[in-house]
Amino acid sequence: MNGLDREITVEEIVEAVNKVIRTMTTPSDSISEGKIGSLKTLGPVKASEDVKEVGVAIGPAYGLHIHKTIIGLDHMIVLKEILAGIEEEGMIPRVIRGTRTSDVAFIANDVAKLVGSGIAVGIQSKGTTVIHQKDLYPLTNLELFPQAPIITLEMYRQIGKNAAKYAKGEQVKPVKVINDITSRPKYQVKAALMHTKETEYVVKRGPYIEIEVPV
Repeated sequence: MNGLDREITVEEIVEAVNKVIRTMTTPSDSISEGKIGSLKTLGPVKASEDVKEVGVAIGPAYGLHIHKTIIGLDHMIVLKEILAGIEEEGMIPRVIRGTRTSDVAFIANDVAKLVGSGIAVGIQSKGTTVIHQKDLYPLTNLELFPQAPIITLEMYRQIGKNAAKYAKGEQVKPVKVINDITSRPKYQVKAALMHTKETEYVVKRGPYIEIEVPV
């Protein structure tokens, strides 16, 4: 039996996926070369009453231990697209890292309660994104984007714009999402491993941390 005929073992599949995960946890060349700065931790968050603020809630490992989404989009570039969308609507983005859970719904809901507008975008390291409102239950939302593999940079920017529009009380047209039934089986193992990796950095009863994004 030649190498093409033999069956691939589960261990080989896991190792292959782990190799991909290792590339996700390595800063991109643009960061290492100084073209894109890294996120700066400012300290524990204080709640605000500024109604122009829109929260951007990132997961425990986002841009810190994991640097790319499930399809390889650089975390800093993704984040800047969301921020640009918010700013284009005349609102002020406020980036906050959640450390007590890796569940994007709970992180976003908590951060929505910390910013003056009561609206927040939540994003996991793998790229799953949600727009949340402070008065909603964590597992409900304004808009949900569960299929990270199909979210483009243009969509991330529009998500930021929509979050800002919700904050202003405007009528919002939800971001159009194309359902790709092939993405789940294709990325299922990789998504599970990335979620496990992010969960490793959860701190029980951990703080919400103010983050500064380099210009």
